[in-house]
Amino acid sequence: MKNHFRCKCPITSSLDILGDKWSLVVIKQMLFEGKKTFKDFTESQESIATNILSVRLKMLEKFGIVEKAKLPTNKKTNIYTLTDKGLSLTPVLIELVLWSKYNIQEFNPDLNLDHDLEKVEKNKKKACQTIVEKYKEFKRSILSQ
Repeated sequence: MKNHFRCKCPITSSLDILGDKWSLVVIKQMLFEGKKTFKDFTESQESIATNILSVRLKMLEKFGIVEKAKLPTNKKTNIYTLTDKGLSLTPVLIELVLWSKYNIQEFNPDLNLDHDLEKVEKNKKKACQTIVEKYKEFKRSILSQ
């Protein structure tokens, strides 16, 4: 595999994969919004360009964060789902939401903050486990259609 990393720093290396404008957005859309097809992603409010989306999905797949499969009921449609490696980013996304609440909300008062965010803050570990379990159940259901 071609080396895509600038250096040996773990933070920099993580950012080499996830630090672009779109990778975490795609992962967030999958985890929290249930997006799974190319069309789902292109119709989202973030308006990711199709060429960029294609590159990001391939890159996330290459690094084992996302996997691609065919819908059992429609072999023409690719579905993208998070792997366990992708799901392990759940705590990172939760922390980004909380960081935004306390540091970005003053600049963007229209932030879409979940009404259960206080529960999440009180027990982040349980919240992450619940989110991951719900996603895995969702993934099983779409793969067995």
